[in-house]
Amino acid sequence: MQLPDDLNATITSLGLDPAFVVHMAQRALAEDLDGGVDVTTTALVPSAAVVHADFRMRVDGVVAGIVIAKAILLEACEGEVRFVDFMRDGAQARAGEVIFTAIGPAQGLLTGERSALNFLGRLSGIATATRAWTNVLAGSQTHVRDTRKTTPGLRAFEKFAVRMGGGVNHRMSLSDAAMIKDNHIVAAGSITAAHLALKLRFPDVPVEIEIDSLSQLEEAVATGAELILLDNMTPEMCDLAVRQIAGRAKSEASGGITLENARKYAEVGVDYIAVGALTHSVMNIDIGVDFRSADAARN
Repeated sequence: MQLPDDLNATITSLGLDPAFVVHMAQRALAEDLDGGVDVTTTALVPSAAVVHADFRMRVDGVVAGIVIAKAILLEACEGEVRFVDFMRDGAQARAGEVIFTAIGPAQGLLTGERSALNFLGRLSGIATATRAWTNVLAGSQTHVRDTRKTTPGLRAFEKFAVRMGGGVNHRMSLSDAAMIKDNHIVAAGSITAAHLALKLRFPDVPVEIEIDSLSQLEEAVATGAELILLDNMTPEMCDLAVRQIAGRAKSEASGGITLENARKYAEVGVDYIAVGALTHSVMNIDIGVDFRSADAARN
Protein backbone atom coordinates (compact mmCIF):
# COMPACT_ATOMS: atom_id res chain seq x y z
CA MET A 1 0.00 0.00 0.00
CA GLN A 2 1.21 3.50 -0.89
CA LEU A 3 0.32 6.11 1.72
CA PRO A 4 -1.06 9.48 0.60
CA ASP A 5 1.66 12.10 0.35
CA ASP A 6 0.30 14.21 3.20
CA LEU A 7 0.11 11.27 5.61
CA ASN A 8 3.53 10.08 4.52
CA ALA A 9 4.95 13.53 5.29
CA THR A 10 3.25 13.69 8.68
CA ILE A 11 4.55 10.27 9.69
CA THR A 12 8.07 11.30 8.71
CA SER A 13 7.79 14.59 10.61
CA LEU A 14 6.89 12.62 13.74
CA GLY A 15 10.11 10.63 13.55
CA LEU A 16 8.56 7.40 12.26
CA ASP A 17 9.41 5.41 9.14
CA PRO A 18 6.39 5.31 6.77
CA ALA A 19 7.47 1.91 5.43
CA PHE A 20 7.50 0.49 8.96
CA VAL A 21 4.07 1.97 9.69
CA VAL A 22 2.66 0.32 6.56
CA HIS A 23 4.34 -2.97 7.48
CA MET A 24 2.81 -2.94 10.97
CA ALA A 25 -0.60 -1.99 9.59
CA GLN A 26 -0.50 -4.97 7.27
CA ARG A 27 0.70 -7.29 10.05
CA ALA A 28 -2.08 -6.15 12.38
CA LEU A 29 -4.77 -6.81 9.78
CA ALA A 30 -3.22 -10.12 8.77
CA GLU A 31 -3.39 -11.21 12.40
CA ASP A 32 -7.11 -10.42 12.53
CA LEU A 33 -7.98 -11.99 9.18
CA ASP A 34 -5.58 -14.96 9.37
CA GLY A 35 -5.83 -15.56 5.64
CA GLY A 36 -9.61 -15.45 5.60
CA VAL A 37 -12.28 -12.76 5.78
CA ASP A 38 -14.19 -10.89 8.47
CA VAL A 39 -17.09 -13.32 8.44
CA THR A 40 -19.45 -11.23 10.60
CA THR A 41 -19.00 -8.05 8.61
CA THR A 42 -19.05 -9.81 5.24
CA ALA A 43 -22.32 -11.56 6.09
CA LEU A 44 -24.15 -8.62 7.66
CA VAL A 45 -22.92 -5.40 6.03
CA PRO A 46 -23.66 -4.50 2.40
CA SER A 47 -20.52 -3.95 0.38
CA ALA A 48 -21.83 -0.60 -0.86
CA ALA A 49 -22.57 0.80 2.61
CA VAL A 50 -20.64 3.95 3.52
CA VAL A 51 -20.34 5.25 7.07
CA HIS A 52 -18.74 8.00 9.12
CA ALA A 53 -16.66 6.48 11.93
CA ASP A 54 -15.95 8.86 14.81
CA PHE A 55 -12.88 7.84 16.82
CA ARG A 56 -13.73 9.23 20.24
CA MET A 57 -11.96 9.53 23.59
CA ARG A 58 -13.80 7.74 26.41
CA VAL A 59 -11.53 9.26 29.08
CA ASP A 60 -9.20 12.25 29.35
CA GLY A 61 -5.74 11.67 27.92
CA VAL A 62 -2.98 12.50 25.46
CA VAL A 63 -3.56 11.17 21.96
CA ALA A 64 -0.87 9.14 20.19
CA GLY A 65 -1.14 6.82 17.22
CA ILE A 66 -3.50 8.69 14.90
CA VAL A 67 -1.16 8.28 11.93
CA ILE A 68 -0.86 4.56 12.60
CA ALA A 69 -4.62 4.14 12.91
CA LYS A 70 -5.08 5.94 9.59
CA ALA A 71 -2.61 3.63 7.87
CA ILE A 72 -4.52 0.61 9.15
CA LEU A 73 -7.86 1.97 7.96
CA LEU A 74 -6.42 2.84 4.56
CA GLU A 75 -5.16 -0.71 4.24
CA ALA A 76 -8.47 -2.20 5.40
CA CYS A 77 -10.45 0.01 3.01
CA GLU A 78 -8.01 -0.43 0.10
CA GLY A 79 -7.35 3.29 0.09
CA GLU A 80 -11.03 4.25 -0.27
CA VAL A 81 -11.31 6.28 2.92
CA ARG A 82 -10.87 9.92 3.81
CA PHE A 83 -10.34 11.59 7.14
CA VAL A 84 -11.62 14.66 8.95
CA ASP A 85 -9.10 15.66 11.59
CA PHE A 86 -10.01 17.21 14.91
CA MET A 87 -6.73 16.54 16.72
CA ARG A 88 -3.11 15.70 16.05
CA ASP A 89 -0.82 13.26 17.78
CA GLY A 90 0.33 14.75 21.07
CA ALA A 91 -2.91 16.64 21.73
CA GLN A 92 -4.50 16.68 25.17
CA ALA A 93 -8.09 15.45 24.79
CA ARG A 94 -11.10 15.25 27.05
CA ALA A 95 -13.54 12.38 27.41
CA GLY A 96 -16.17 12.54 24.67
CA GLU A 97 -14.07 14.49 22.17
CA VAL A 98 -13.68 13.14 18.64
CA ILE A 99 -10.06 12.59 17.61
CA PHE A 100 -10.79 12.12 13.91
CA THR A 101 -13.54 10.86 11.65
CA ALA A 102 -13.00 8.25 8.95
CA ILE A 103 -15.44 8.26 6.03
CA GLY A 104 -15.47 5.16 3.88
CA PRO A 105 -16.83 1.65 3.25
CA ALA A 106 -18.50 0.18 6.33
CA GLN A 107 -16.99 -3.26 5.71
CA GLY A 108 -13.42 -1.98 5.64
CA LEU A 109 -13.85 0.32 8.64
CA LEU A 110 -15.44 -2.45 10.70
CA THR A 111 -12.64 -4.84 9.80
CA GLY A 112 -9.92 -2.34 10.65
CA GLU A 113 -11.36 -0.61 13.71
CA ARG A 114 -10.02 -3.00 16.37
CA SER A 115 -6.44 -2.97 15.10
CA ALA A 116 -6.59 0.83 14.86
CA LEU A 117 -7.97 1.08 18.40
CA ASN A 118 -5.38 -1.33 19.77
CA PHE A 119 -2.58 0.97 18.67
CA LEU A 120 -4.40 4.16 19.64
CA GLY A 121 -5.23 2.88 23.12
CA ARG A 122 -1.76 1.52 23.85
CA LEU A 123 0.19 4.49 22.53
CA SER A 124 -2.17 7.06 24.03
CA GLY A 125 -1.73 5.33 27.38
CA ILE A 126 2.04 5.75 27.12
CA ALA A 127 1.73 9.38 26.02
CA THR A 128 -0.68 10.13 28.86
CA ALA A 129 1.59 8.56 31.46
CA THR A 130 4.57 10.46 30.08
CA ARG A 131 2.68 13.75 30.19
CA ALA A 132 2.05 13.24 33.90
CA TRP A 133 5.83 13.06 34.44
CA THR A 134 6.58 16.06 32.25
CA ASN A 135 3.98 18.08 34.15
CA VAL A 136 5.66 17.19 37.47
CA LEU A 137 9.06 18.18 36.06
CA ALA A 138 7.84 21.38 34.36
CA GLY A 139 10.09 24.37 34.94
CA SER A 140 13.16 22.28 35.78
CA GLN A 141 16.09 21.21 33.63
CA THR A 142 15.20 17.55 34.14
CA HIS A 143 13.64 15.45 31.37
CA VAL A 144 11.85 12.14 31.73
CA ARG A 145 12.95 9.47 29.29
CA ASP A 146 12.19 5.91 28.43
CA THR A 147 14.26 2.72 28.54
CA ARG A 148 14.52 -0.37 26.32
CA LYS A 149 11.80 -2.06 28.40
CA THR A 150 9.46 -1.95 25.44
CA THR A 151 7.13 -4.44 23.77
CA PRO A 152 9.16 -6.54 21.30
CA GLY A 153 8.57 -5.25 17.78
CA LEU A 154 6.84 -2.06 18.96
CA ARG A 155 9.79 -0.06 20.27
CA ALA A 156 9.65 2.60 17.55
CA PHE A 157 5.93 3.16 18.19
CA GLU A 158 6.24 3.19 21.97
CA LYS A 159 9.17 5.60 21.94
CA PHE A 160 7.17 7.79 19.55
CA ALA A 161 4.37 7.82 22.13
CA VAL A 162 6.84 8.94 24.81
CA ARG A 163 7.78 11.89 22.60
CA MET A 164 4.11 12.74 22.10
CA GLY A 165 3.80 12.92 25.89
CA GLY A 166 6.70 15.36 26.11
CA GLY A 167 9.41 12.90 27.12
CA VAL A 168 12.72 12.21 25.42
CA ASN A 169 14.10 8.93 24.15
CA HIS A 170 16.99 6.87 25.40
CA ARG A 171 18.88 4.83 22.81
CA MET A 172 16.78 2.97 20.28
CA SER A 173 19.12 0.00 20.02
CA LEU A 174 22.31 -1.43 21.49
CA SER A 175 24.34 0.07 18.64
CA ASP A 176 23.21 3.68 19.13
CA ALA A 177 25.14 4.24 22.35
CA ALA A 178 27.09 2.24 24.91
CA MET A 179 25.94 1.66 28.47
CA ILE A 180 28.55 0.17 30.77
CA LYS A 181 26.67 -1.61 33.57
CA ASP A 182 27.86 -3.38 36.70
CA ASN A 183 28.28 -6.76 34.98
CA HIS A 184 30.33 -5.15 32.21
CA ILE A 185 32.59 -3.57 34.84
CA VAL A 186 33.08 -6.91 36.57
CA ALA A 187 33.93 -8.57 33.26
CA ALA A 188 36.39 -5.85 32.25
CA GLY A 189 38.02 -5.50 35.67
CA SER A 190 37.23 -1.85 36.36
CA ILE A 191 35.27 1.15 35.14
CA THR A 192 38.37 2.62 33.50
CA ALA A 193 39.31 -0.64 31.79
CA ALA A 194 35.77 -1.07 30.48
CA HIS A 195 35.67 2.46 29.06
CA LEU A 196 39.09 2.17 27.42
CA ALA A 197 38.22 -1.17 25.81
CA LEU A 198 34.98 0.23 24.47
CA LYS A 199 36.56 3.35 23.02
CA LEU A 200 39.30 1.32 21.34
CA ARG A 201 36.67 -0.65 19.44
CA PHE A 202 34.02 2.07 18.96
CA PRO A 203 35.71 5.45 19.40
CA ASP A 204 32.77 7.56 18.18
CA VAL A 205 30.00 5.94 20.20
CA PRO A 206 28.71 7.97 23.19
CA VAL A 207 29.13 6.21 26.52
CA GLU A 208 26.96 6.04 29.62
CA ILE A 209 28.36 4.46 32.79
CA GLU A 210 26.11 3.06 35.48
CA ILE A 211 27.23 3.43 39.10
CA ASP A 212 25.46 2.26 42.23
CA SER A 213 27.64 4.01 44.80
CA LEU A 214 29.23 7.44 45.08
CA SER A 215 32.62 5.79 45.56
CA GLN A 216 32.56 4.90 41.84
CA LEU A 217 31.62 8.38 40.67
CA GLU A 218 34.99 10.07 40.25
CA GLU A 219 36.46 7.18 38.27
CA ALA A 220 33.39 7.13 36.00
CA VAL A 221 33.56 10.88 35.34
CA ALA A 222 37.34 10.82 34.84
CA THR A 223 37.01 8.37 31.94
CA GLY A 224 35.30 11.07 29.89
CA ALA A 225 31.92 9.33 29.70
CA GLU A 226 29.17 11.57 28.39
CA LEU A 227 26.53 10.37 30.86
CA ILE A 228 26.56 8.93 34.38
CA LEU A 229 23.63 6.76 35.45
CA LEU A 230 22.95 7.10 39.17
CA ASP A 231 21.28 3.79 39.95
CA ASN A 232 18.88 3.47 42.89
CA MET A 233 20.17 6.59 44.66
CA THR A 234 18.19 8.89 46.91
CA PRO A 235 17.68 12.54 46.02
CA GLU A 236 20.31 13.41 48.64
CA MET A 237 22.86 11.10 47.03
CA CYS A 238 22.01 12.48 43.59
CA ASP A 239 22.56 15.99 44.94
CA LEU A 240 26.07 15.06 46.05
CA ALA A 241 26.70 13.35 42.71
CA VAL A 242 25.57 16.32 40.60
CA ARG A 243 27.78 18.65 42.65
CA GLN A 244 30.77 16.33 42.18
CA ILE A 245 30.18 15.90 38.45
CA ALA A 246 30.17 19.70 38.19
CA GLY A 247 29.14 19.80 34.54
CA ARG A 248 31.76 17.32 33.32
CA ALA A 249 29.03 14.87 32.22
CA LYS A 250 25.27 14.60 32.09
CA SER A 251 23.50 12.78 34.92
CA GLU A 252 20.58 10.36 34.89
CA ALA A 253 18.69 9.02 37.91
CA SER A 254 16.98 5.65 37.74
CA GLY A 255 15.31 3.25 40.14
CA GLY A 256 12.85 3.91 42.95
CA ILE A 257 11.57 7.14 41.40
CA THR A 258 7.86 7.88 41.42
CA LEU A 259 5.63 10.76 40.41
CA GLU A 260 5.46 11.66 44.09
CA ASN A 261 9.22 12.07 44.57
CA ALA A 262 10.33 12.98 41.03
CA ARG A 263 10.38 16.70 41.78
CA LYS A 264 13.00 16.13 44.49
CA TYR A 265 15.34 14.66 41.87
CA ALA A 266 14.67 17.55 39.54
CA GLU A 267 15.47 20.05 42.26
CA VAL A 268 18.99 18.65 42.73
CA GLY A 269 19.65 19.10 39.01
CA VAL A 270 19.83 15.67 37.41
CA ASP A 271 19.48 15.97 33.64
CA TYR A 272 17.31 12.90 33.12
CA ILE A 273 15.02 10.57 35.02
CA ALA A 274 14.72 7.14 33.39
CA VAL A 275 11.31 5.51 33.83
CA GLY A 276 10.86 1.98 32.50
CA ALA A 277 7.22 2.00 33.59
CA LEU A 278 6.37 4.42 30.78
CA THR A 279 6.39 1.48 28.41
CA HIS A 280 6.48 -1.76 30.39
CA SER A 281 3.48 -1.38 32.68
CA VAL A 282 1.33 1.47 31.40
CA MET A 283 -2.45 1.19 31.16
CA ASN A 284 -4.22 1.58 27.81
CA ILE A 285 -6.44 4.60 27.27
CA ASP A 286 -10.08 3.84 26.44
CA ILE A 287 -10.89 5.04 22.92
CA GLY A 288 -13.94 3.93 20.97
CA VAL A 289 -15.57 4.24 17.56
CA ASP A 290 -19.09 5.48 16.93
CA PHE A 291 -20.50 4.74 13.47
CA ARG A 292 -23.00 6.96 11.67
CA SER A 293 -24.56 6.11 8.34
CA ALA A 294 -23.78 8.43 5.45
CA ASP A 295 -27.44 9.56 5.41
CA ALA A 296 -27.42 10.29 9.15
CA ALA A 297 -24.18 12.23 8.81
CA ARG A 298 -25.75 14.49 6.17
CA ASN A 299 -28.78 15.27 8.36
